[in-house]
Amino acid sequence: MPPYLAGRKEEEIEFRRLLRQTTILENLVITGLRGVGKTVLLESLKPIAIQEGWLWVGNDLSESVSISEESVATRILRDMSVITSRITVTRPAPESAGFIETQAKDTLAYPFLRRLYDETPGLVSDKLKYVLEYIWAFLPQLQKKGIIFAYDEAQNMSDQAKKEQFPLSLILEVFQSLQRKNLSYLLVLTGLPTLFPKLVEARTYSERMFHVLFLKRLSEEDTKDAILKPIQDAECPIRFNEKSVNRIVGMSGGYPYFIQFICKEAYDTWLQQIEAGENTIVPAEAIISKLDSDFYAGRWAKVTERQKDLLWIIANLTTSESEFTGNEIAEASRSQLQKPISHSQVNQMLARLSDAGLIFKNRHGKYCFAVPLFGQFIKRTMETAS
Repeated sequence: MPPYLAGRKEEEIEFRRLLRQTTILENLVITGLRGVGKTVLLESLKPIAIQEGWLWVGNDLSESVSISEESVATRILRDMSVITSRITVTRPAPESAGFIETQAKDTLAYPFLRRLYDETPGLVSDKLKYVLEYIWAFLPQLQKKGIIFAYDEAQNMSDQAKKEQFPLSLILEVFQSLQRKNLSYLLVLTGLPTLFPKLVEARTYSERMFHVLFLKRLSEEDTKDAILKPIQDAECPIRFNEKSVNRIVGMSGGYPYFIQFICKEAYDTWLQQIEAGENTIVPAEAIISKLDSDFYAGRWAKVTERQKDLLWIIANLTTSESEFTGNEIAEASRSQLQKPISHSQVNQMLARLSDAGLIFKNRHGKYCFAVPLFGQFIKRTMETAS
């Protein structure tokens, strides 16, 4: 977590608005490119929710967790049991001798929830809805307004019709059903820009079910705050001068991950320079080289040579940092490649790159890089290789 969260006040205001709902009509999707601060924002919302009288459960939705309806249901039950294990319930318990029933006490820990789930007939969705409704009846013991289910990396979820597994549809169906019954279960999902289109594809009503916060890069003013305020708050004896701040603003592009990465590297270098009696400077080339190695290289290594040609074409488009189309790529390839890429090949490759998390298709039918400043990295890498 950064020591100071810059530029996200509007998002916090929107979240507080959702917490004031008496009936849950809107859930929340937090989306954006890698490095834009989705996970950090999600973590910053947790204490706000708790302060406002809500319970918070959540986790990362890894690919292994998201592979089937059963695994997603198990994940939710396990996460839920962390808070419900404090709830005491009574149930009929037969005497060891005779037929007189007595009351036995139990807690809503995972074994109890699992047994309840397994004993409920029906589909996975039926079982999960029943358990969550059962839990709701006992929530007054905790004196809370409701429960927030917060899941990161939610773009890993997808329905698999060929395998007859629909984990994404399961979550949407279960939560919409519970919210219709006026149960205050609020769903918060974060993920790459591919997440919301997946939700809409799984269930068309998702468009009305979620409020979407698309996180963008920080403004220049907010970027400077992200650089300077942690230093000021910590009363650090070493400060960035105006020239250094402006250089970091340009290098980072306003992306929070890059700001933290560059500032850390600058300070680590400065400590060595001070010990050696040298003047302190921001070693831009060395930091960019390390960023390329740490952030980009692993993704680039998984790309085929032909896909690299296509990405090179995109990086040299005038619209590479915003939006581009398959037609623009195919047209540009005719003049820039010895073997141009046809329209059908472009579409196939864009689909594969989207699956790899490097490209995403936005709602306007155009494509964007899913990795920030990726075009600049591609140019540096390809020019060095040639």
